[in-house]
Amino acid sequence: MHLPFSTQTQAKLATLYAGLIFGIYWIPLRELEVAGLSEMLPAMVFNAIPMILMLPVIVWRWPKIRRAPLQFHITGVVVGLALVTYTNAFLYTNVVRVLILFYLTPVWGFLLARVFIGDRITPIRLTSIALGVGGMLVIFGFEQGFPLPNNSGDWLALTGGIFWAIASLMMLVGKESPVDYAMWFFLWNGIAAIAVTLLFFDQTGAVMPDIDVFVSVLPWMLPIALILIIPTGFAVIYGPTQLNPGVAGILFMVEIGVGTVTATILTDEPFGARELAGVLMITFAALIEPVRDLLLNR
Repeated sequence: MHLPFSTQTQAKLATLYAGLIFGIYWIPLRELEVAGLSEMLPAMVFNAIPMILMLPVIVWRWPKIRRAPLQFHITGVVVGLALVTYTNAFLYTNVVRVLILFYLTPVWGFLLARVFIGDRITPIRLTSIALGVGGMLVIFGFEQGFPLPNNSGDWLALTGGIFWAIASLMMLVGKESPVDYAMWFFLWNGIAAIAVTLLFFDQTGAVMPDIDVFVSVLPWMLPIALILIIPTGFAVIYGPTQLNPGVAGILFMVEIGVGTVTATILTDEPFGARELAGVLMITFAALIEPVRDLLLNR
């Protein structure tokens, strides 16, 4: 079946979809906490289950993956580094600072694409960056200006965003199948989440729950992994294999807007004029290019 949109537009729509779904990931993560999994354990379960479910496909694709060029395998390592630094950042600084510093990804993405593949930073992309970063600052209320890194957690968040921008560029210029990149994504996400938990869980002072607690979440986590996490993982990878990494980063920022709105609906999080303005700014930032492409049918 021939789709009516170009590959670029399809990739932008897939990335928008991924950002939208990322915005509700906090819901099953919180339910894992309610079930008795604390500290880093929810993130470990959230990433390990999709990896385990995808292992048969990874094994099936392994002969092709094994023969892939070195760049493909380095890309997998960089994706893993992005996840590890991003995850660890939450241990050493607050969530707001992590999100803002990590989501400078579009800035690094546009700069890397300009330097290495000569992709222009157009006025519409500059507008997207300004709206996206401005919307984050409005939502999180940094009246005193941008939060410059001042502790290890801040630097980890900033580094994570840079690693993700680098990985996005490597996927764009690589010639491997998005399916194989997705397999690498699931594998490294699961490995990194397990490794981080094993390395740092004891330092948090939390107590490892009984195996029964892990088993009790499987009846609802398995369907969530199959229906929500795995399809989103493919969308997360497909976008960067086709798009300028800065564009992909801007589209992913819609996660912040969706997360803000859903947290307001389902919890006691405040939502007023400031939050609404920030959500609208981020939404406009993410939609400028896809809407233009849809209108121009390209």
